[in-house]
Amino acid sequence: MRARWRHWTSRVRRAWLRWRTDGQRETAIRYLDMLADALEARGWRCARTYRPVVIVVRTPLLRVYDDDGVPTMLSVLAVPGGRWGVCEAPRGRGGFLCHCGGDGGEMARMVEWFLRERMALRRAEARR
Repeated sequence: MRARWRHWTSRVRRAWLRWRTDGQRETAIRYLDMLADALEARGWRCARTYRPVVIVVRTPLLRVYDDDGVPTMLSVLAVPGGRWGVCEAPRGRGGFLCHCGGDGGEMARMVEWFLRERMALRRAEARR
């Protein structure tokens, strides 16, 4: 009985977070704008794919290019506790990087750390 209850509450929680993310698209876009501005100030190239002219995407995505030109897709999703979080888009909430808030500087610092680590791992694998 307890396992069924846990399963049910887990499904409700996921549905609630998905509803918050889809229903408050402008909030996610505002956080992505702050993050893109802060990353561009630090020298990263960003493509804001969440304001397309032709095709409207369901989930707002920010594409960030590293020094080698390899893109990383980021999204802002609702997370438990009424907050928002920057996540690696292909992994969803499982790719959580940091909470949103402030002026974007702290978000940019955490995302930059993630991008540099990923770039270092990729270069180390290429040397093998």
